[in-house]
Formats: sequence, structure tokens, C-alpha cells
Amino acid sequence: MSEMKLFSMALKDFFTRPILKIALYPFFITLILMYVLFFTAADFGLDSMQNHVLQVQQQHIAMENGEMVTTTTNETYFGKGVIEYLLQFSITSWLVGFLVYTLGTIFVMLFSLFIALVVVGFLTPSILKVLQQRHYQNLEFKGYGNVVNTLWIFAKSFLVMILLFIILAPLYFIPVLNIVALNVPFYYFFYKLLNFDVTSTIMNKNEEAFIKTKEGNAFHVRTIVLYLISMIPFIALFSTVFYIVYLGHAYMNRLTQVREQEIPLDN
Repeated sequence: MSEMKLFSMALKDFFTRPILKIALYPFFITLILMYVLFFTAADFGLDSMQNHVLQVQQQHIAMENGEMVTTTTNETYFGKGVIEYLLQFSITSWLVGFLVYTLGTIFVMLFSLFIALVVVGFLTPSILKVLQQRHYQNLEFKGYGNVVNTLWIFAKSFLVMILLFIILAPLYFIPVLNIVALNVPFYYFFYKLLNFDVTSTIMNKNEEAFIKTKEGNAFHVRTIVLYLISMIPFIALFSTVFYIVYLGHAYMNRLTQVREQEIPLDN
């Protein structure tokens, strides 16, 4: 099946009532968690500012009785006053705004993607069951996923992601390369969880190993494209369900071919 046909089928299935109902869960859960985290972080940041003091020495020149008189004043700013003082100047105001919006946007996108992946992991069996009933009635699910190996894959992928962050740290200070280096750990986590959710639901480990050996690169390309789509602000709030639908079609289509060809695979 061509890639365009797979994408078209996934898009049509995504906009059906059963899938759209499921898609609302990661959307609202992620939105609520982001809302709570934002205000928690904002309160923490403002509270921490209460311990900061900024002392400013200013000179004032005035004319008194025809003579230039210079006076020096010392002003001290506490807590929120530090921010208010800095925002008086255009350069610092621009810099603060840039850091807040740029870093905040990146953090929100990556955090929303992280949360959405965790939430959609619980919904994957329901999503794939809908696809099975609509298109693959003769395909039997022989999944090997359970609570233990799901938690293991999550913990393992998370630790590798943290390790990649540490290893790639020197590249964060190099323009352009820092963008790639920052996204590599997140892509690894994205790829591992998304593909595991699908394969562990519909096939056994030997079938998974066979398909990844034959078409591993194709699934890497698909996942990279999906990850790049996730970088569009806030799209990850609802698009992760579509990712499962799309990869579900790709894997189930290939799995059907493997079983029809009766390729000898040990269970």
C-alpha cells in the first residue's frame, strides 16, 4: 500500500466519531496538566524573586543658582520590583520577553508532547481495536504488551533520553546544532514509546523483530515526520491519536502481508 493511501486512510479514520471521542482525552488531560504546571511554576518563580535584591546607584544633575549640582541616590528593589525596574528599559524588556516566550514555547511544546504520549499509551488498544473492526476483521491481535514491560520500556526510554541530554550538552552552545541536539533525546523517547504502543498491542515479539528488520528505516522516516509535525505549537495536544492511527495502519497492513505469506516465525 502506498504511503499516500495509508495517510489518507488514517486521516479519514481519525475524523470518525469513535476516534474523535478518544482524541478528546489526551487533549483535555494534557491541557489541564499544562495549566496547573504553568501557574505552579509562575508562583514559584515570583516567590523566589522575593529573595532577590537589586541596588541601583543613579546620578541626577540639576541647576541651582546658576550652578550645576550633581546628586547621587541609591535605590533598592526587592522581589517583584526587580522585574518592574528591568522592564523600564527597552533592551531588557525585549530580552526578558524573548526568553520567556521562546523558552516557554519550546518547553510547553515538548512537555505537552511528553504528557500526550503517556496518556495515549493507555488509549492505544482502544484506538487499534476500532481500526481492526473497520479494516482488518481477519487480523488477530497477538500482542505481548502488559503493565510490567510497558513500565520497563517507559523507564528505559526515559533514562536513555536523560543520558542523551547529558552526552549532547556540549552541542547546546553551537548555533543550529543546538536545535538538533536538543531534539534528538526527545525524538528517541517519542519513537520508542509510539512504536512500542502499537507493536506490543497487535503482534508478538518475533513478528515485530521481523518487520523492523525488513522495514525499520521506513518506520523511522514515518516517525520523524510525525515528530516534526509535533513541533507545531500545541498540535501535540490532539495529534498523538492520529499518530497511533497512522502507524497502526502501517503496521497492521504489513503484518497482514507477513501472515498471508505464512513466513515461519516462532511465537
